Amino acid sequence: MIFLTALSLFWIMISASRGGQWGAWMPSSISAFEGTCVSIPCRFSFPDELRPAVVHGVWYFNSPYPKNYPPVVFKSRTQVVHESFQGRSRLLGDLGLRNCTLLLSNLSPELGGKYYFRGDLGGYNQYTFSEHSVLDIINTPNIVVPPEVMAGTEVEVSCMVPDNCPELHPELSWLGHEGLGEPTVLGRLREEEGTWVQVSLLHFVPTRETNGHRLGCQASFPNTTLQFEGYASLDIKYPPVIVEINSTVEAIEGSHVSLFCGADSNPPPLLTWMRDGTVLREAVAESLSLEVDEVTPAEDGVYLCLAENTYGQDNRTVELSVMYAPWKPMVNGTVVAVEGETVSILCSTQSNPDPILTIFKEKQILATVIYESELQLELPAVTPEDDGEYWCVAENQYGQRATAFNLSVEFAPVILLESHCAAARDTVQCLCVVKANPEPSVAFELPLRNVTVNETEREFVYSERSGLLLTSILTLRGQAQAPPRVICTSHNLYGTKSLELPFQGAHRLMWAKIGPVGAVVAFAILIAIVCYITQTRRKKNVTESPSFSGGDNPPVVFSSDFRISGAPEKYESERRLGSERRLLGLRGEPPELDLSYSHSDLGKRPTKDSYTLTEELAEYAEIRVK
Repeated sequence: MIFLTALSLFWIMISASRGGQWGAWMPSSISAFEGTCVSIPCRFSFPDELRPAVVHGVWYFNSPYPKNYPPVVFKSRTQVVHESFQGRSRLLGDLGLRNCTLLLSNLSPELGGKYYFRGDLGGYNQYTFSEHSVLDIINTPNIVVPPEVMAGTEVEVSCMVPDNCPELHPELSWLGHEGLGEPTVLGRLREEEGTWVQVSLLHFVPTRETNGHRLGCQASFPNTTLQFEGYASLDIKYPPVIVEINSTVEAIEGSHVSLFCGADSNPPPLLTWMRDGTVLREAVAESLSLEVDEVTPAEDGVYLCLAENTYGQDNRTVELSVMYAPWKPMVNGTVVAVEGETVSILCSTQSNPDPILTIFKEKQILATVIYESELQLELPAVTPEDDGEYWCVAENQYGQRATAFNLSVEFAPVILLESHCAAARDTVQCLCVVKANPEPSVAFELPLRNVTVNETEREFVYSERSGLLLTSILTLRGQAQAPPRVICTSHNLYGTKSLELPFQGAHRLMWAKIGPVGAVVAFAILIAIVCYITQTRRKKNVTESPSFSGGDNPPVVFSSDFRISGAPEKYESERRLGSERRLLGLRGEPPELDLSYSHSDLGKRPTKDSYTLTEELAEYAEIRVK
């Protein structure tokens, strides 16, 4: 490519030198180091019909028009130049051969600018060419880095310096290339416009660590003190790498949490905090923090930091563990069961860390697990004793929560042994205590009277329930000769149970019936009997005694021995009955036992005979009272 370019320029110069029209060729720009020299190549042409004997030329600085009096760089006719160019300019080319090459030495910055050539063939045959060359005075080498350098991909970096001074040629060396690779010097190359450059190449494979590395090139000129250096910072493109992120974060519920993520990439990455696919925060930055105020258990989980740019992406996760006390336990399972069934109760909660779960009843631990969120309680065959209130308690170092639940065991009625009948004054009360679930019905049966009384007849039956116990009391008012037979029957949907109620304190029934007055009468009768027996024995002794004298001690005549001659037996019976009534203090007929078990039986109450006090005891009691 360079050979073809040089060849084309050569033909242009040949054609221009052969003439034809006014024209000139020179590089549009050329550069040289300060303190060195520069050769500006130049060719010109003029019409063939002009045949000048001598060809002269003038170089102007920054203006092509003589009327503007531009500084003269070189003038072949008079050798008069501007003071800035005295001793610094000379013509290298032969104007007769149409070569106008100019040499400038001891370059300084003020010499940088535009240079114009004017052909002078004599007379009016003078022509200023519009073509010109711009001289650039430099003091640093030019380091050329490709516009995009990616990590892991081989790159070529070149150092180029002008080499247009025929008297001084530069030598190139690399600075700061250690670890990158060995440089390759290509040597002196000609550019498209006929200028020359010295080139050195450096091949290496960059890494992310070499991003920003300062690479230098030095141009030095042998046998002089001239030395020039240039530097370039490597801009290495590479995908993001997350270099800093929180490890697992533990926070107590309600506290403040900060999650940090930092990434290294070029260009800077787009950082994004995400959770479950939801973007929480994002920004183009090297680091990004996610702030969580008053953290809750709902924010417990895995958080993702995503870093991405044009060249790739990277992501890392961090787990946020929110520590909190157990939630109120939930109880799922059977809470109503039939006696004998298997009951399974599941108690579950949520906490961090996992809690200690315990199920107990009446301060007795039934089941417990450590660091588990669920606890299963199995009761293989429930009994009525399993009925009641249970507690599920969950606790960890951050708190304790509890839930109460009831297990209802349903079973057939059971009549307890404390059920009985008892007398008090003129009342008999029967107590029937039943244990059952659900609540049973209770009925009292008096088989001798063919009467049944249930709970609906509140005048006679009083019931009260406490827990699983149902207590029913039957009250019988009035007086009875003997303890009644009472059968208690209880029924619910699981069965029926009957029990004949025992009578407690049957020997006290009579005293309960007759009351205080009856007790006095009975005591009086007892005294009369004792007196009667005593008198009878005395009479017998007197009759049988041989020393008995009728005149000294006449026999005593008792009113009980007195009989009215010819009195009917009925009169005697009525007299004895009246004496008994007076002793008992009764008037009219003796009271009846009130056995009114139901409103339908109120007219069927039986009437008992009078108390079984013998006529003989009543007679002796009457005599004793007199």
